[in-house]
Amino acid sequence: MQLGAYDLPNNVFVAPMAGVTDRPFRQLCREFGAGYAVSEMVTSRKDLWQSLKTSRRANHDGEPGPIAVQIAGTDAAMMAEAAVYNVQRGAQIIDINMGCPAKKVCNKWAGSALMQDEPLALSIVEAVVQACAPHGVPVTLKMRTGWSQAHKNALALARSFESAGVQMLTVHGRTREQGYTGLAEYDTVAAVKAAVKIPVVANGDITSPEKARDVLTFTGADAVMIGRAAQGRPWIFREVTHFLATGQHLAPPWVAEVRRALLAHLQDHYSLYGELTGVRSARKHIGWYVRALPGAEAFRNTMNTLDDATAQLRAVADFWDGLADTMDRLPATGQPAALEMMV
Repeated sequence: MQLGAYDLPNNVFVAPMAGVTDRPFRQLCREFGAGYAVSEMVTSRKDLWQSLKTSRRANHDGEPGPIAVQIAGTDAAMMAEAAVYNVQRGAQIIDINMGCPAKKVCNKWAGSALMQDEPLALSIVEAVVQACAPHGVPVTLKMRTGWSQAHKNALALARSFESAGVQMLTVHGRTREQGYTGLAEYDTVAAVKAAVKIPVVANGDITSPEKARDVLTFTGADAVMIGRAAQGRPWIFREVTHFLATGQHLAPPWVAEVRRALLAHLQDHYSLYGELTGVRSARKHIGWYVRALPGAEAFRNTMNTLDDATAQLRAVADFWDGLADTMDRLPATGQPAALEMMV
C-alpha cells in the first residue's frame, strides 16, 4: 500500500491509542506484522512540548519508518506549528486527531469534538497541510462517523478534507456519543470510501482475521486499523495478514514465543519510562496478555503488589514458565459475531 512516498508492507495497521501505543508497543506490533503504526496523540500546546509526558510520546528512538505522529488541538495556527515541530524531530507523516472521544479531550473541543465545527475542522486541516507541504510530509486524518447519531457528517467532511490535501482517511465506525459502546457500523465507512479517491482505512471492532476480511469486502476500504484487539495480543497482525493473503489460519503462538516477546516488551517499556513509572504502567499490558489464561486473576493480584522491575520480570517469567508446563501453544481465540449484525 502506498502512502505519499512510502510503500507500506501491508494494509493491517495498529490504531493510535492514548496510554497504549507508545514506542515499545508500536515496535512490538510491527514485529508481529503490523504494516503501519501511528503514535499516541501529541498536544499542539507549545507550553507542554517539553513535558515528560509529551517527550515520551514523541520518542521514536530506533523505530522503523515511516514515523507517523498524531497531533491534537483546536487552533489552526497551533496545529500547523505542532506539525512542523514534530517533522523537525523525525515525523515523516502527520496524522490529525478528530477521532478521540475522551471527555478530557472533547471538553476542550479537540479530538472528535472538532466534527461539530466543520469550518474550524477544515481550517485546521488546511493549515497543517500547508505547513507540511514544504517538507514533503503527507497529512492523514482519523475521525469518527460524527458527533452523535443525529449528527453524522463524516461523508461531508471526508470530501472537504480530500480537497484540502489529506492523503489518507481513517474512519472509526462509531460516533463520539457512542464512545466505545455498542457496535461499530461500516455503512458510513463504505460511503466515505465511495466518495473519495484517497485511501480509506476502516476502524472499529476488528477483532479477528474473518472480521478484517469481511469489513474490507463490505466497505471497499484500502486497509483496516486494529486497536483494542491488539492489547495483549499483538500477534493478531500476523494472523490477519496471513489470513487475508491465504485464507488460512495460523496456529496460535507458542507459549515460549509469547514469553520472550512479553519480557522484551517490558524491558523496552522500562527503558522509556524508568523503573517506577515503567513498572506501574506495565501492569495493564501484563494484565492484557494473561486475561484469558488459567490462573490469571491470582497472578494479577500478586503482580499488582510489585514495585520494582526485577520482581515484576521474575513474576512474569515464572507465570509463563508454569504455563509452559501445561501447554505448548496459547488457546485459540473465539470467532466474532457475524458482520451482518454490525452494519
